[in-house]
Amino acid sequence: MPLLRSFAPRSTLSSSSLSLLLRCSCAHLPQRKMASHIVGYPRIGPKRELKFGLESFWDGRAVLKICSSHARCSARTVFVSWREIGFDTYFSMARGNASVPAMEMTKWFDTNYHFIVPELGPDTKFSYSSHKAVSEYKEAKALGIDTVPVLIGPVTYLLLSKPAKGVEKSFPLLSLLGSILPIYKEVIAELKAAGALWIQFDEPILVLDLDSHQLAAFSKSYSELKSSFSGLNVLIETYFADVPAEAYKAITSLNGISGYGFDLVRGTNTLDVIRSMGFPSGKYLFAGVVDGRNIWANDLAASINTLQALEAVVGKDKLVVSTSCSLMHTAVDLVNETKLDSEIKSWLAFAAQKVVEVNELAKALAGEKVEAFFSANAAAHASRKSSPRVTNDEVQKAAAALTDSNHCRTTNVSARLDAQQKKLNLPILPTTTLGSFPQTTELRRVRREYKANKITEEEYVKAIKEEINEVVKLQEELDIDVLVHGEPERNDMVEYFGEQLSGFAFTVNGWVQSYGSRCVKPPIIYGDVSRPKAMTVFWSSMAQSMTSRPMKGMLTGPVTILNWSFVRNDQPRSETCYQIALAIKKEVEDLEAAGVQVIQIDEAALREGLPLRKSEQSVYLDWAVHSFRITNCSVKDTTQIHTHMCYSNFNDIIHSIIDMDADVISIENSRSNEKLLAVFREGIKYGAGIGPGVYDIHSPRIPQQKRLRIESTKC
Repeated sequence: MPLLRSFAPRSTLSSSSLSLLLRCSCAHLPQRKMASHIVGYPRIGPKRELKFGLESFWDGRAVLKICSSHARCSARTVFVSWREIGFDTYFSMARGNASVPAMEMTKWFDTNYHFIVPELGPDTKFSYSSHKAVSEYKEAKALGIDTVPVLIGPVTYLLLSKPAKGVEKSFPLLSLLGSILPIYKEVIAELKAAGALWIQFDEPILVLDLDSHQLAAFSKSYSELKSSFSGLNVLIETYFADVPAEAYKAITSLNGISGYGFDLVRGTNTLDVIRSMGFPSGKYLFAGVVDGRNIWANDLAASINTLQALEAVVGKDKLVVSTSCSLMHTAVDLVNETKLDSEIKSWLAFAAQKVVEVNELAKALAGEKVEAFFSANAAAHASRKSSPRVTNDEVQKAAAALTDSNHCRTTNVSARLDAQQKKLNLPILPTTTLGSFPQTTELRRVRREYKANKITEEEYVKAIKEEINEVVKLQEELDIDVLVHGEPERNDMVEYFGEQLSGFAFTVNGWVQSYGSRCVKPPIIYGDVSRPKAMTVFWSSMAQSMTSRPMKGMLTGPVTILNWSFVRNDQPRSETCYQIALAIKKEVEDLEAAGVQVIQIDEAALREGLPLRKSEQSVYLDWAVHSFRITNCSVKDTTQIHTHMCYSNFNDIIHSIIDMDADVISIENSRSNEKLLAVFREGIKYGAGIGPGVYDIHSPRIPQQKRLRIESTKC
C-alpha cells in the first residue's frame, strides 16, 4: 500500500454550518504484519505550494481550481475546488472582509498552529454544508490510496468553541451535542458508503484536566454514535500530553471503538497508565513513539523498548506503530536541505523521514529489522552526544548560576512609570505599533542579494537606511508617539536573532504552517546558546538618530525564541531558555548604553508553551517568567520595557504576566471582542501600562475610525 505524502487541509466548523474536518491519514491497517500509522502530514507542500496557491487566489491572480492544483502539486494532497458554503464565506471567517471583521484566532493547544474559534449559542443550527470529507476520500481512493478520514471529535470541537457575541459567557457548549451528533452521523454514513474502512476521530481535548461532566459527555457522544459505526473500524486519537487516568478509563471503556491512539513522546507517563490500568482485549493500541513536534531523529532503540513493553500488554497483533501527533507541526522533507551542515543534518528527521522511521520500527517488530538503518541511527545519536559543537562550558556555568537570584528590578512598576514619564514626556494615551512594517519585494531582493554577495555592505546599509527613514517619516506624519524602525533588515522575529547567536542552525525549506498561508521556518537549537556580538544596536541607534521621538529597540524574548524553534531534546528546555535569556540581557544592556530609552522584548509565545496539564504549569511559568526578568533586570528605572503577546488566552496565566514586571504590555484586541483586555480589569490589580491592539494586521479589512475610537476609549 503506497504511503500518502501529504494530507488534506483542515476545515472549520462554523456557527451555522458543519464543515467536518478531514485529513487523509496514512495507515497499513490491520494486516498480518506489524501495522503502522501516521496521525497526519504537512499540507503545505515541500516548498510551500499551498501558500502560494492561496495567496494567488486572494490576490485575484488565480481561480479556485488553480489554487486547488497548487495544494495538490507536490504530493497528492486532496483539496476540492468548491464548497457548498463557498470560498468567500470560508475565507471571510478567517480574514474578514469590507463589512465583517475576522473571527477570533487562537493557538491549537500548545502548538504554534492557529485555528478559527467557532462561535456558538443556544440558537445555533448545524447543517451538513460541506461534503469535503467524502469528496477527498473518494479522490484519494481513485488515485489508488486507501486513506483514513480524520474528523475532529464532537467534544473537542465544542469545548474549543466559545459563546457567540450576545450569548452569556456561562452558556454550556456541551448542551449542543444533541444538535451536532446527527451531522456526524450523516458524514459517517457517506464515508461508509464511499468505502472507508477506518475513521479517525481526533479528541485531543482528553489530555486536559476535564471534569466528570465533560467526561460523561464524551462517553455519551460515542455511545450515541455507536450505531453509525457498524461495519467500520473507529480510532479515537489523542495527542500532545499524557491522558489522565479518568480520561483513559472513559476512552477505553467505549463500545464500538476499534482502537485508541496515545502520544508516548510528550505523554511520558502514559506507558505506566496503560500498564497499571490495563488495555481492553481485542482493541488496537496506536503507539505514538515517533515525535510529530520536533525534527530530531528518533531514538530507534529506545522506541523498540517502549513498543516491546506495550506488546506485553496488548499483544503483537494489536499494536500499531504511529507518530505522536500529526506531522504538520514539523518540517516536510530533509531531502530539500542541500545547504545544511552534514553533521547536523545526520541528527535530523523531518516529516518524510519520520514516516520511514515509523515503518522501519513496524518492520523490526515484525521480525524484519533492517540492521543498516538501525546502525546508522545509533551512529547519528552517538555523533550528536559526543560532538564538541554542542557544549560550551562557559555558557553552562553562567546559566547554572542564575538560580541564585530572582532577577527582579529594584523599583516597583508605579515608580518606574513615573520616572519614565518624566523622561519620555508622552501624552495621556500614547500610540505605537508593534514593530515590523510590510516586507516589500524590493526589501527581500536587497537582503537576498546581500546574502549572496551580489551587492556590497555599503549598498546594503544604504538601502536599509533609506527604508528606515521612510518608515520614521510616515510615523511622524501620522503623529505616532513611540516609533519603531520597521525592521527592514529582518527576515523573521526568531530566525533573525538565531542567525546571530551560537548554537543555532537554519534550513532553506524547513517551513511549518502557522495558519492559513502563513508559514514559519523555525531555527534549530542544537547546542549551547551565546551572543558573539551586538545584534540590533546598529540599526536601532541609526533609527533613533532620525527622530526626536522615542524609538523602540525591538527584541524577541527568550521564551518566544525557545517556543518558536526546534529545540534540542538532550537537556531541559529551561536550561536552554536561560542561556537565551543571558544573550538577550547583553543586547538589552547594549541598547540602553546606546541611548535607546524604550525596549520591547516580545514574548508572543509565552502562553503557547504552557503545559496542558495543570499540575505541570507552575514549574514552566516559574522558569519562563524568570527568563524574561533576566533580560531586563539591570536597566535603569527610566528605561521603559515593553512586551507583547498575541492570540492566546491569558485568564489562567494573568498572575504570571504580572510577575514578568514589564512596564507596558501590548495585546491582541481586535479579533477577540475585548476578551483579552477584559482579563486585565476583572478581579486583578494590574498596575503597569497596557496597549490594546485595535488594528488587525492579519486581515485585509480596514476598520472604521469610529470602531477604533470606541475600542481605544475602553482601555
